[in-house]
Amino acid sequence: MNAVDPIRSRKAIQAISTYLREKSPRDYLLFKLGINTALRASDLLTLRAKDVFEYGAPKDNLVVTESKTGKTRIIPLNDSAKEAILFYAGKADDFKIEPETYLFPSEKTGLPITRGQFWRLVNDWAKLVGLEGKYGCHSLRKTFGSTAWRANQPIESIQRAFNHSSPAVTCTYLGITQKDVENVYYSVNL
Repeated sequence: MNAVDPIRSRKAIQAISTYLREKSPRDYLLFKLGINTALRASDLLTLRAKDVFEYGAPKDNLVVTESKTGKTRIIPLNDSAKEAILFYAGKADDFKIEPETYLFPSEKTGLPITRGQFWRLVNDWAKLVGLEGKYGCHSLRKTFGSTAWRANQPIESIQRAFNHSSPAVTCTYLGITQKDVENVYYSVNL
């Protein structure tokens, strides 16, 4: 698998969100949950209505058993994720809040969209806003981590959110650049 970049620009994140909100409620929810939950594509794409809704309202937490690790994680749904869930439920013509309904169905099959379809969507969104680099499914997960790190969240907390085995894995995963390292020196400036 080739490495992909996170979306580091808040302006680009906002532009993608605005575009998707107008164009596709399903894709808007896919993008917003992807960047706000740090779920892997395999876990994100298979979410069902029962995973995010309870009594017609968004749940406070997702409870997900990761397909890669088999571990169960509890992921808080922030206000942005909840807003996207409510928007999708209110706007999607064919979406019914039935417990077993997939959140991200293919228009052809009703089953979850494939990783290939997801990769193309993320790649298209990045191109749409003029981002240079490599973008794909994992870019949304990495965007979560990059944003958390730039907001001065401890690496150890981000590691736990990603369910990584060590802080070193998380540091590598975040793709910390030479400019990031230089900024450490400039920020100390005693």
